[in-house]
Amino acid sequence: MSRTSRCASLALIALLSGCSAVGPDYQVPDEAVIKQEKAQQSFDLADNAAVSASPLPDDWWRLYDDPLLDQLVRAALDGNRDVRLAYHNLRRAYEGYQMAHHAQEVEIGGSGSLARGQLSSEALALHEKLPVMNLADAGLTVGYQLDLFGKLQRATESAAASAQSSQAALDTARITVVAQVVRDYVEACHATEELHIAGQSLDIQQRQLDVAERLFAGGRGNQIDVARARAQTEALRAELPPFETKKAAALYRLAALLGRTPGDLPPTVAACTHAPQLSQPIPVGDGAALLKRRPDVRAAERQLAAATADIGVATAMMYPEVSLGASAGYTGMLEHMGDPITRRWAFGPHIAWHFPTQVDRARVRATEAGADAALARFDGVVLEALRETQTLLARYADDLQRNRALRQSRDAAKAAAEYSRTLYQEGRLAYLDSLDAERTLAASEATLAASEARLSQDQVDLFLALGGGWTTAAGAEPGVAAAH
Repeated sequence: MSRTSRCASLALIALLSGCSAVGPDYQVPDEAVIKQEKAQQSFDLADNAAVSASPLPDDWWRLYDDPLLDQLVRAALDGNRDVRLAYHNLRRAYEGYQMAHHAQEVEIGGSGSLARGQLSSEALALHEKLPVMNLADAGLTVGYQLDLFGKLQRATESAAASAQSSQAALDTARITVVAQVVRDYVEACHATEELHIAGQSLDIQQRQLDVAERLFAGGRGNQIDVARARAQTEALRAELPPFETKKAAALYRLAALLGRTPGDLPPTVAACTHAPQLSQPIPVGDGAALLKRRPDVRAAERQLAAATADIGVATAMMYPEVSLGASAGYTGMLEHMGDPITRRWAFGPHIAWHFPTQVDRARVRATEAGADAALARFDGVVLEALRETQTLLARYADDLQRNRALRQSRDAAKAAAEYSRTLYQEGRLAYLDSLDAERTLAASEATLAASEARLSQDQVDLFLALGGGWTTAAGAEPGVAAAH
């Protein structure tokens, strides 16, 4: 290559190197809902003393101060199939990022061949037939693609954002599993409590039946009172199996969450008689903290970043692709390999380009539409997170108020039943009146127990909506942070 040619090539490369990545540089759009001031505000806690604006801890289940629950959560995070699936999806996405990140590395290759044959004399402008000979070829090639218009850079940005979205999906799986473990554990405990309450009601009614039978045998009662007492006894007995089924189902789900077969749980889990209770108000933080913490919001934002980078990839495909290459080796007869006459080498740039077509322009418009759709999806996830959290806060406040009223009702029904039972046993009250008081107490006890279970479910639902249970900083696997 002449001095003039070398200077021209270097000038061309320097000119092209001044180009920058095409397509938009990503940032959260100003019109995104997450940037609105109202999205960052504190929640309406409705003067609910059971919640506070304090920051939510990642390990929220420790607020229950139950060592067995801690053990179950750790076991689920280690053995849950959904967590394992999300983790391996993250591994795959991270390796996709690695492929994009290293796409601009220098490529080095080698080749070699050996054959016995005859070359065409005509192809070499010879008039005499060439003899059969041993032919050989050996050489090395080196190539490097210049990312002059940012195609590889944008592809790397897209792959990194996709890997971060997969990280958020893993966080979602962990958070969901933690909430499901706590939910099924407290449901099993509440089922045991409800079963115990139903059993107590049955015992009271059984004693009432015994009294009715003794009074009838002594001539102070009648057959109708005995029949009514027996009917009420069997009705209460029929309420026991549903609670047993509820408890068994919760334990089976809990075993599955831990990656175990049904029944493969520590005996202490089934022996739980009282559901763990929070010893402090639920810390909920504010809207800004919620939107930073919830993994589905982070995933939607990363998907928007990936879609924005894809615009740059599609745009760069409309520009020339420039690469630098070099090759060297030997080609000739085997017995001459290594001699100067078989030596070959080449070096220079390679430019490939086709004039943009309507297909290329349509591809760019399609990726722009994809980015607009990703923004709409991101806005929807943000709004849904705020709506869900505020709705659950309102429901929790209402259920607490209802629980207080039911507790007062149960206390009054209990006092009335005890007094009516005494009057009936002394013969100063008709049996029907005593039976009504017992029915009222049994119904009040069952309703209150169901309300307590509902409150526990409300708490778990609220913790899940708040995005508590995991963060990327705490949960990132080694090496994954490189994609961030």
